[in-house]
Amino acid sequence: MGGDVFVPSALIASAGNNANEYLAKHVAELGYLRPTIVASGGEARRRMGDIDFEVVIINTPLPDEFGHELSTYAVEKSNAGVILLAKAGTADQISDKLQQHGVLVLAKPFTGVQFRQAVQMAAACCRRLDYLRQENDKLRDKIAQIRLVDRAKCYLIEHKGMSEAEAHRMIEKTAMDTRRDRAEVAAEILEEE
Repeated sequence: MGGDVFVPSALIASAGNNANEYLAKHVAELGYLRPTIVASGGEARRRMGDIDFEVVIINTPLPDEFGHELSTYAVEKSNAGVILLAKAGTADQISDKLQQHGVLVLAKPFTGVQFRQAVQMAAACCRRLDYLRQENDKLRDKIAQIRLVDRAKCYLIEHKGMSEAEAHRMIEKTAMDTRRDRAEVAAEILEEE
């Protein structure tokens, strides 16, 4: 992290030049200085494979699809906060279903303030999801370490005739004495197999 500056990134899938300028202007006000703008759902999918976007904005309809399929794809395949822009009648019809998937639906026409608030909410969702995924990764690592230590204890019990308390104490003491974590010591013990 030393020296790296986080630059938030936004993807705008929209086929209209006027809309693109409007959307890009408003996301730039929020710190998304060079949003990636694409004109189709297919191109948006390709770009999502290359870049981790913080926010994905889909201005419906797109020339190759309406856009709701792209919004659920973006939710499933990325950590991005996803906003779907649709005409008021359509937005009302699809918002319940899409919101269940985690897509924010904003009815057109909307004000600049409403749009910026939606982008801020989507970005906040993305950051929250990133935090939860990091915590989940930490828990998985911890569980893997516990399993490794347990396997090493079982090895010591079965092959070295130690009691569970002795095996535990031996792993703990070796870890302290050698200033390593218990998982490293456990891995070393299991390498002896």
